[in-house]
Formats: sequence, C-alpha cells, structure tokens
Amino acid sequence: MIAAGSLLGTLLAQPKSYPVGMVNLMDIYPLTFDEYLEATDESLYSYYVSIHKEQHIEDIFHNRLLEAYNNYLIIGGMPECVASWVKYKDPQKLSQIQRELIEVYENDFSKHNGRVNSGRLLMVFRSIATQLAKPNEKFMYGAVREGGRARDFEEAIEWLVSAGMLNRVYNVTKTEHPLSAFDRLDCFKLFVFDTGLLKHMAGIDNSAILLKTDYQFKGPLTENYVLQQLRGQFEVEPRYYADKTGEIDFVLQNGTEIIPVEAKGGEDKSAPSFKSYIADHQPGHAIRFSRRGYLKNGMITNIPLYLARKTKDLL
Repeated sequence: MIAAGSLLGTLLAQPKSYPVGMVNLMDIYPLTFDEYLEATDESLYSYYVSIHKEQHIEDIFHNRLLEAYNNYLIIGGMPECVASWVKYKDPQKLSQIQRELIEVYENDFSKHNGRVNSGRLLMVFRSIATQLAKPNEKFMYGAVREGGRARDFEEAIEWLVSAGMLNRVYNVTKTEHPLSAFDRLDCFKLFVFDTGLLKHMAGIDNSAILLKTDYQFKGPLTENYVLQQLRGQFEVEPRYYADKTGEIDFVLQNGTEIIPVEAKGGEDKSAPSFKSYIADHQPGHAIRFSRRGYLKNGMITNIPLYLARKTKDLL
C-alpha cells in the first residue's frame, strides 16, 4: 500500500501509535530545476545532463537554459504549477494556482498545528517576504510583531521548519570543519520551501522576471532558489557567515573542506566582502552563482544559476 500525507504538524503534534519497522518513509519536495527541465523540455534536459566539469557551454544553450531558469523562478517546483505551465503557458493561471496553494497551506495551519498557536504560525509565515527584503536578511522577531521576542515565536518557527514549509539557514561563528559546531542557534535566516511560492508571497509580477527587468526582491529570490537547489547535495546543510567585512551568502561543507558561496541575481562581479573572505581564508574552492557563463576566474568559479543543482559534480 502507498499513502501520501502532509508533514504539517506531524513532528510536534501529540504522539500517536505508529507501526515501527513496517513503514518506509520517503520525503517528497517541490521539483528542483533539473526535474522541472526534464518535465518541460526533454531535449534541453538531455544537454543539461551532459554538462561536465569545465565544459564550455555554447551561447545558444546558455541563453536557452537562462530562459528556462527565468521561467522556473515564476513557476517554482510545485507539480500543479509545472503541469499548468506545460499545458497553458499562462502566467495568470499560474498565479491563481499559487494563490490557492498558499491559502490551502494557511488554512491547514489551524487543522494540524497540535499545541502550537495557529495565529503565530500565520504571522511567522506571512513575515518571511518582509524578513528577506531587509538589507540584513537575519530573522527578526520584531518584524513579525512589534515587540515580538523569541519566546513568542520560536515554537511556531520550529513547527514550520519541521513541517517543511520553511528552510532555516544558521549563521556560523567560524567557517571551519565541522560547520555545525559553530552554529549560532539564535541567529538564522528563513526561506520558503518553494521559490515560485515565495515570488507570489513577495508580490513580484511575473513580467518583471520574464522581461528581465530589475526588481527589489531579486537578491532574496535568487538566494531562495540557490538554497533550494543546494539542499540535499551535501551531507551538511548550508550555513551563512558574517563578519565585520560583510556577509557570505552560504558556506558549504564538502568533506572537511569549507566552500564560500555567493548568489548573484544578475551578471555582477563578486562583492568586496566575498573577495575579502577569499583573500583572508584562501579556500580550495569559491563559488559564485550568477547569470554569467561557466568559467573560472582566479580562485572563483562562476557557475550559471541554472547549474546550481550540479554544484557538487562541478567542483
């Protein structure tokens, strides 16, 4: 027998009987970019799969993959959204589905919340776009509710993370192995589990992405996308790092190696803080994700955003 169910509330609800040893569990997530590409453009997906380390990517394929990436930003990986895009290619139908999905999730908070206050779940969930729009994306309890404190919302955050609705990225005090030993448990960022839903929650018009215009939320949306593609590639989940010179968007642990990562929404060159970190720490690898082509420039390897899901293979 196969059964599907939501994670909402399962980890923090009142315990119930469970047939231990008789059930195999499988976590299912929104489609990653490569899965989306396989579902929407088989020929381009075949080329994507063939890309290997240090391969030159011809302009025609680079441009087609960038276009697919732009589409993925507005569609995300929710199966119903992808299916609608394949059938209709209609941004308005897509937005309607995303709005309905968010409403369904928010309605379910009150049904599956167990002992966690559903109003606080809603407040935290609805604050995420605002939190990420700040110059410093660190989660602030006061941005959920004026005067809000950790004790007011920490259970709600834990519930949303455990339910798979939000992805939490801890700040680390040092970029050394093992990363988890340096987590600051009171300092973190929260991202939405699907980039397409975050786009809708932030109120970004689909045309802003499709027409490649600049918009205020491009940086956070890009980081959300990169995190979604990086999760599961490495045994240790991504962290981020900040010091007096600036902030590193993500740091990855690959074996004992620590890799700094910068996520750029355009073709911009690396930020001074990223270059400063590389000069100070001399990492074996440093990765910048951007719309530029796949190339190595000094110690920095630029990986096109559409290849984020192949990061480990390209190291």
